[in-house]
Amino acid sequence: MIYALTVPGPIEDVEEVRILEWHGGPGHAFAPGELVVELETHKALVEVRAGQAGVLRQVLCAVGDWGAIGAPLALLSDTADEPLPDSPEGAAALAVDFEVN
Repeated sequence: MIYALTVPGPIEDVEEVRILEWHGGPGHAFAPGELVVELETHKALVEVRAGQAGVLRQVLCAVGDWGAIGAPLALLSDTADEPLPDSPEGAAALAVDFEVN
């Protein structure tokens, strides 16, 4: 199955975040609880961890880009050979855990 990693939320008083660092590129397999991406708000760091296993297939937002809460950041899948959809709207939501520091 194909999953969309979106900007997590709600985060109090935050409408968008900036991508600081991806912790793996396309083809990297994430285990549950593994750090996927670090984001920043105007006041805090947001660590996004995989809530389920998956393979990072396509990064949709590069380091330095800003994304609104709920906007797609990347596509992941259960296996590395699943065909990707033409747009992230057809993907299921990826389960994530996130912490605002």
